[in-house]
Amino acid sequence: MVQSNPGSRPEPALDVITIGRSSVDLYGQQIGSRLEDIGSFAKSVGGCPANIAIGTARLGLKSGLITRVGDEQMGRFIREQSAREGVATDGIVTDKERLTALVLLAVEAEGVSPMIFYRSDCADMALDEGDIDENFIRSSRAVLVSGTHFSRPNTEAAQRKAIRIAKANGRKVIFDIDYRPNLWGLAGHAEGFERYVKSDRVSSKMKETLPDCDLIVGTEEEILIASGADDVLGALKEIRRLSPATIVLKRGAMGCIVYDGPIADDLEAGIVGEGFPIEVFNVLGAGDAFMSGFLRGFLRDEPLKTCATWANACGAFAVSRLLCSPEYPTWAELDYFLKTGSQHRALRKDEAINHIHWASTRRGEIPLLMALAIDHRSQLVSVADELGVGHEKIVAFKRLAVSAAARVSNGRDGYGMLIDERFGRDAFFDAATKNFSWIGRPVELPGSKPLRFEFSQDIGSQLVEWPLGHCIKCLCFYHPDDPAELKSEQQEKLRTLFEAARKVGRELLVEIIAGKNGPLTNDTIATALEELYALGIKPDWWKLEPQASSEAWKKIDAVIAKNDPWCRGIVLLGLEAPADELISCFEATLAAPSVKGFAVGRTIFADAARAWLSGAMNDEEAIADMAGRFRQLTEAWLKTRELQ
Repeated sequence: MVQSNPGSRPEPALDVITIGRSSVDLYGQQIGSRLEDIGSFAKSVGGCPANIAIGTARLGLKSGLITRVGDEQMGRFIREQSAREGVATDGIVTDKERLTALVLLAVEAEGVSPMIFYRSDCADMALDEGDIDENFIRSSRAVLVSGTHFSRPNTEAAQRKAIRIAKANGRKVIFDIDYRPNLWGLAGHAEGFERYVKSDRVSSKMKETLPDCDLIVGTEEEILIASGADDVLGALKEIRRLSPATIVLKRGAMGCIVYDGPIADDLEAGIVGEGFPIEVFNVLGAGDAFMSGFLRGFLRDEPLKTCATWANACGAFAVSRLLCSPEYPTWAELDYFLKTGSQHRALRKDEAINHIHWASTRRGEIPLLMALAIDHRSQLVSVADELGVGHEKIVAFKRLAVSAAARVSNGRDGYGMLIDERFGRDAFFDAATKNFSWIGRPVELPGSKPLRFEFSQDIGSQLVEWPLGHCIKCLCFYHPDDPAELKSEQQEKLRTLFEAARKVGRELLVEIIAGKNGPLTNDTIATALEELYALGIKPDWWKLEPQASSEAWKKIDAVIAKNDPWCRGIVLLGLEAPADELISCFEATLAAPSVKGFAVGRTIFADAARAWLSGAMNDEEAIADMAGRFRQLTEAWLKTRELQ
């Protein structure tokens, strides 16, 4: 018996700890195909408890996860992605002997999603009592146990230990019945989508758990297996006989019914939340999203009707999208949907909601960005040709620029690089090891007006090959006074790029240079941005030239605040201006809080490039020269923001 001294109970740091399955889900990307015919897969964290940990974290709860993962790349992915989502990973144990579980899935038709579980002696099913830390359990207001982990003696013992600790310390126990017959050995490997096989053995395990629970959640099939009864009403009455817990009956498209007292003879005599009619795209993972929404309310002591409404809404998001945990809504997204609704039955087609989802799930905050831009191509080719040196020297020089930037950043947050694919492939590999906060790469054909992409106009096919963390950068020479035909063509190109960026999940920086194409007044850039926003283009970043006055920056800032409060911000470009001139421009940007830093190139590397390419500087001298200039700008920027 676990003993506890009530007087010594600390205030829980977490809202919920989920226990059990964790896997890597590989979702077939070709919709309407058999699993046999899938050609490519999207990777995400999966498994009921892992999904719920992420889902609740996105909704603002403080969640933790107890599971095991393999000592390999997929296990590290689960750990790292959970941490990125805000999940406490103290309870994730690395298993040196076993592999992380995998699940392969496809969407063949509405509500038809065949799956294969690769779980033979997998890491999460090796969880045991030794993995349950009493202090970690006590740190949470609630623990969530799941049905699958009662299927083996070791995992059952682990969950029952967690329940004992929770009960001894006055914590809530939540039971997600989570019944997968083939994970109990009751269906074949190809029957991963099978929802119900009657089993007295399974029912007896479930019934042992019910008396300890404060909340029990399951589908009609899961309610049947948990009770051993043959009809839903009888199942609810049997569960109520064994447990005073709040019972939530999930009914798919019909929402849910919550029972918080005696079970009447009328199945409908319960608490019902608001429903949300939507197109069903993929049902997998919807229950975990549902549970996440319900817990957001339940663990914040909201009325059960509110809990049910939030749960139904989260389930609606999940069934309208392809993946599991990556598609679950954030609180900002859910709040927007509850207040405004959507004109689309297919929520994945709602641009406003999708933008909030994208922006509120991006990888980490970047409140400060000081980048060395070495994505220049035509300028360096011109210097190399003038000096009569081969273009392969440009490749080597860009690697020196990475070393210079890394010397200044020294692993600290807020530093980044812009590198091109044409000459910077080796530099990309170098930059990947330097812990930069941000890496961007251009797609525009240098100097093109109207805008053209460098390697192919089929931009989406290029972007899928990029690392997820690389940000698309596109320079467009754009002025509000441009001829209508030119503006229309460039706007269409930028809209195409924006749509491709969202489709493949890459951030986008749009660089606008107007001063070379007409007068640069206090209204010029603000007007340009307003025109692009009107087209639905919402880049993550803007890169803009220095402005004539603080008034111009205020107007730019107001346009961004009105059209996209989720924008990461603006970085200042240099246009080869002398360092002193740039530093004075830094002061002017104080009028615009959305200006987060700079991405400057030739001001930093132009002299070193010419000297090194001509043989007048060696490698170390070039690195030192660029590092010195980059450091001067970073120190000046930090000083203007009083961040030193």
